[in-house]
Amino acid sequence: MTLRTKDGIRLDAVHTPARGGGEVGIVVGHGFTGGWRERTTRRIAHVLSGFGGVICFDFRGHGRSTGLTTVGDLEVLDLDAAVRHAKVTGYPRVAVVGFSMGGAVAVRHAGLHGGVDAVVAVSAPARWYYRGTRPMRQVHWAIERPFGRFAARVVKRTRITTSPWDPIPIPPHEAAALISPVPLLVVHGDADTFFPLEHAHQLYQGAQQPKELWVEPGFGHAETAATPELIRRIGRWIRTTLTDT
Repeated sequence: MTLRTKDGIRLDAVHTPARGGGEVGIVVGHGFTGGWRERTTRRIAHVLSGFGGVICFDFRGHGRSTGLTTVGDLEVLDLDAAVRHAKVTGYPRVAVVGFSMGGAVAVRHAGLHGGVDAVVAVSAPARWYYRGTRPMRQVHWAIERPFGRFAARVVKRTRITTSPWDPIPIPPHEAAALISPVPLLVVHGDADTFFPLEHAHQLYQGAQQPKELWVEPGFGHAETAATPELIRRIGRWIRTTLTDT
């Protein structure tokens, strides 16, 4: 299906109904250069569909969606379109699960736009412009250099804007303070090669209650490293949290 954002971007999306029905909608936000058609994202959607109906989509500039990615800024409008669609579909309660860039977008969307009932940020950065690891230096090269953007477009089907942020968007750790009373779950691995654990702690410390932090031993980064068991635990957290609230 196709979703349309408030600024006119068309998003390629898919809805996986809950196995056995249910009133919970789960919106999944992928990481930078990812997409809902990736095998890892489809696997995550299948597992989460045991806990609610799942809506996955490609952020702007990714896959078959139109526009250019702004790497975490205007993507809040994309997530907002998916959340609104979940409610129109008939889910009275909606949780968002974001991975890496998608986790930062999930936190910023909940803080700035609201309209969700639970937020899960997996392997998410707490602040912008982080270059402390080799993978993140490579990401910045892809974003900032013409050949890097060309390679991302050809290899990953990711079209990156050439316009700098103006103004610089509120960073995730500051947006986290605006989420309460919506519950926030921060999930991060101690083997993440992109963002070290300090990002998870900064997000968690920036948020108000209710909040939880899971530090996962041996867990790497985002969708690729997420095991079915970890996704099932996240699904159970969503179901328990939305049942208790």
